Amino acid sequence: MSRGGRRLLAAVALWVCTTPCHAASESVGERATNDTRDVASRVLAVADNRGRPFAIVDKREARISVFEADGRLIGASAALLGMDPGDLSVPDIARRTPESLAAGERTTPAGRFESEPGHNDKGEDIVWIDYDASLAIHRLRPAPPHERRPQRLDSPSADDNRISLGCIVVPVAFYESVVRPSLGQRRGVVYVLPESRPVQAVFGAD
Repeated sequence: MSRGGRRLLAAVALWVCTTPCHAASESVGERATNDTRDVASRVLAVADNRGRPFAIVDKREARISVFEADGRLIGASAALLGMDPGDLSVPDIARRTPESLAAGERTTPAGRFESEPGHNDKGEDIVWIDYDASLAIHRLRPAPPHERRPQRLDSPSADDNRISLGCIVVPVAFYESVVRPSLGQRRGVVYVLPESRPVQAVFGAD
């Protein structure tokens, strides 16, 4: 479990003690998953985002939702995720290059991450989720045709969205119109929901 996940313990402990919170508002035509709406409401109830924009990644649905600091949904989109299922990073991930990751190690870890705008080694602006682990939100990039990344993003199924080395990959238009103006301009928080355990197993237990 990440340090960020443990930092949410106190906030999660309050979830069961407060009255039901209002669901985060949604923009017309956008869709956030049920788990995303629930977590967004709980985040706002305890101000866990600390007045910053935030994103919630639902790995089971392969979908990212980006919110203003006040909980207004800016936009939601399909996303490409780590090709291997799992909610943890390999222990030595900070000392590894993405290309060195073997089968079973290419996961998008679950947890709470303090994000910040930055650039990769090619000068492309991205949103760092975990700089040491080379984990980021970034635009769809050119890739070998056999990976069919654009088609995977367009597919109505989440089953074929597992293709990255761990990063959260979004359509270019979504990055430019939603991610870049919010998380790409200031520090934020990214909540990556688990796929193999209940949400409270990541955010509610040490």
